[in-house]
Amino acid sequence: MNSFDLFGYHLLNHWAGHIPLLDTTMSFLAQYALEIYALLFVIAWFVLPKPEVKRRNALVVMGLAGVLALLLNVLLAHLWFRPRPFVTLKQGSFTQLIPHSADSSFPSDHAAGSFGFAAGSWYRAERWVSISFTCLAVLVGVARVYVGVHWPTDVIAGVIVGIVSAVIMKRFSDKFEPLTRWVMRILGFKAYDKKQGGNNIA
Repeated sequence: MNSFDLFGYHLLNHWAGHIPLLDTTMSFLAQYALEIYALLFVIAWFVLPKPEVKRRNALVVMGLAGVLALLLNVLLAHLWFRPRPFVTLKQGSFTQLIPHSADSSFPSDHAAGSFGFAAGSWYRAERWVSISFTCLAVLVGVARVYVGVHWPTDVIAGVIVGIVSAVIMKRFSDKFEPLTRWVMRILGFKAYDKKQGGNNIA
């Protein structure tokens, strides 16, 4: 194991088990990031003005970027198996706050998915969405090391996968507008299209 991972891991993990409130917060973030993102996504979708297409399409891009990041992670995990810290390190030299299977540690699925969502939000999303998703992604990455289930470079690799996934999805963002409009129609929202003179389009 390289010195950077050992230093970064112990730098964060040595706090685990000493501050109950911090332990609870980090454990929650490490385990339930997907549910938090889903809640923020739903809130953002319904807070936007009903006719708004572009910013809702940005939410769709965010979601698809997160999904793509997780799919890429599955491929990478099959190409390179890396043991998790609680498998590699000597018992008593670390604190593991949450249960986890001893599957491949690299890259971090949570970091990849989180930064797929976050980086996807950097394109046309509401400012509060971008800020909240990005801050949450950073906290999730830190939490995965803090609770003892990932090495720092697992998280860094996940960040890269997430950002790359967002860049790929943003290139095809216009292709997703029909899907966005379809969902809006199902929910009874009228789409405002500037290209057609500002008419509301079902």
